[in-house]
Amino acid sequence: MKVAVDMNKCQDHGQCVFAAPDVFRLDDSGHLAYLGDPGEAFRADVEEAADVCPMQAIRIEA
Repeated sequence: MKVAVDMNKCQDHGQCVFAAPDVFRLDDSGHLAYLGDPGEAFRADVEEAADVCPMQAIRIEA
């Protein structure tokens, strides 16, 4: 599974961090950082993160 975030849409609300803290985090500057290839074990959490993203900036690829 690959995760992509449209950083032009992302406004660093951090909802994804609550849904999938093993994949998404806010860095020291408050900007989103994430694992692009977290593995299938995190699929349910990443799907939840994509669902709760207010900007709909998260995309799951294969």
